[in-house]
Amino acid sequence: MARCSVFLLSLLFSVAAAAQKPWKDSPHGPMLERIIPPGFTAAMLPESKSHGAQLTQRYCVQCHNLANPAMHDAERWPSVVRRMVPRMEGKGNMGTLMAEMMAGVEAPTPAEEQALVAYHRKHAQRAIDPKRFADVNSPAGEAFRVACSQCHVLPDPRRHRAAEWPAVVTRMQKNMEWMNRVVGSKPISGEPQLKIEDINAFLARHARR
Repeated sequence: MARCSVFLLSLLFSVAAAAQKPWKDSPHGPMLERIIPPGFTAAMLPESKSHGAQLTQRYCVQCHNLANPAMHDAERWPSVVRRMVPRMEGKGNMGTLMAEMMAGVEAPTPAEEQALVAYHRKHAQRAIDPKRFADVNSPAGEAFRVACSQCHVLPDPRRHRAAEWPAVVTRMQKNMEWMNRVVGSKPISGEPQLKIEDINAFLARHARR
């Protein structure tokens, strides 16, 4: 069983590498690489052996780094996928340049598109319920609110256990640095700053037990 799992993971990695190679080797590689931060890997995909995960590996890394399904909430994913499909078909908002960039890119069938949407919605970011966590709007939740709302809906702290959140927050900090979000490395008067210790404290206080 262990050997089978290792084989399947190595197969996923090879599929992703093959899909990424054309754009990484193209003149547009640096621009496409900037779309989504690196760091989220095939092994980190939820239900990594599922049909939805396999489709994600097949199609979504043809144009950029692998996206975490928790990048968006369930309500937003259908419009995101629907926007991506025409681009894979070379019909995006960059005219002939888009067609040139997408040369050789494979687009999903309608059934596969639906499967991609279903997979990403299933594992999407779950928004926090402010009624359940009243202190999210208090000074104790300020660092959490300011940092996390820059990129997506505020996540439900019960998505992870207390011991798991620091690694997630560290990965998000690297993503924010990649995207030039406010990270607090060079404090500027009047701008909100990322306070890792406050974010971790808030999440640990409300994490899944």
